[in-house]
Amino acid sequence: MPGPRKLDPSSSPRALLGAELRHRREAAGLSQSDLGAPLFLSGSFIGQLESGVRRMQMDQAEKFDEILDADGFFVRNCAALKKSKYPEHFAEAAEAEARAETIREYAPQLIPGLLQTEGYARAVFRDGLPTATERTIDELVAARLERAQLLAHPTVPMLWVVLDEAVLRRKVGGPAVMAEALRHIAGLIGQHRAIVQVLPFSEGGHAAMGGGLKLMAFSDAPPLAYLDSLGSGQLLDDPLTVRKYELTYDLLMAGACSPSESLALIESVAEDYDHEAQRF
Repeated sequence: MPGPRKLDPSSSPRALLGAELRHRREAAGLSQSDLGAPLFLSGSFIGQLESGVRRMQMDQAEKFDEILDADGFFVRNCAALKKSKYPEHFAEAAEAEARAETIREYAPQLIPGLLQTEGYARAVFRDGLPTATERTIDELVAARLERAQLLAHPTVPMLWVVLDEAVLRRKVGGPAVMAEALRHIAGLIGQHRAIVQVLPFSEGGHAAMGGGLKLMAFSDAPPLAYLDSLGSGQLLDDPLTVRKYELTYDLLMAGACSPSESLALIESVAEDYDHEAQRF
């Protein structure tokens, strides 16, 4: 099986910083825990920085320069990481997503970005930013579709999504847009590129009533959990916290329809949207 995508230190500022951090730490005879202690960071967090999973912050770069006698290397290069096509609260999660070997996501209201079509993404951004210019919307849509190119790889990341039934029923962009969006998901399922389950309304209350959840696992770093809410998000790496959210996801899967039942429901709702679109 092909392995996860590797970052080239010569082309990625994040990978360059991680590789240099590991080199200088080892040259100084420090463990990951030793380096993290003065910054109140765990050894696993240092490992995530070194592997390129986590983004280095400027205050961390300043301390690394000081501890490792790096003559401003980390501060100078950390500035390049500030440039991102994603909102600030999501930028680090998007970078981690690109390195993940496995992604499991619960979506309570919207089709996840990795599964969105251009028409659906455009409707989402236009609804959320009603006064934005067309150029701004175009740039946001382009960035979202670029993220979805992760699925161009035949096997990595392994993507498993639980969609709340509300995702299917909420008519984002109108019936034609929804029909196309749901057929796109059905196509990815048919290509064995994604596992999708639908959590039906009949399930009632469940373990993730508070919002969206994304779990990311890596071949060379500890797992992460990302909690999504309106205009904000949290990327979490504490092992006990991540395990708690892994249990939450397991409970969602247990309450959801089977993959085959979910595909049948997705195709049925898409057909209903097709019929509705044809009436207008």
